[in-house]
Amino acid sequence: MEDFDNRWQRILDFFKEKFTGGETPDIETILFFIGIQELGMIKPDFTKDEKINLMHIATCKLLEPYGYYEYTHHDDEGWPHYKNVKKIEAGTDSEQLIKEAIINYFSTS
Repeated sequence: MEDFDNRWQRILDFFKEKFTGGETPDIETILFFIGIQELGMIKPDFTKDEKINLMHIATCKLLEPYGYYEYTHHDDEGWPHYKNVKKIEAGTDSEQLIKEAIINYFSTS
């Protein structure tokens, strides 16, 4: 089985090639694109608040399999909503958790 660092690098390489013009993306950029995918609609210009909401949608979707969030519904505008069901424990490396969740997301989607 491929180790964590190699799988994470493959995700970064994919985004560098497809979306960021050769620049290494940060986690927020990856979350933004996952949020767009989960929203299922593209607009020419998302507002700053919408971009933040897209990253939140991605975070909720990514952490849902770990029991941190639960999907509740889509609103009238088509935006998915989640409720927080468990706090991330103190001492948890949240960046590492998000990276692991991103790897799992792309390995199953």
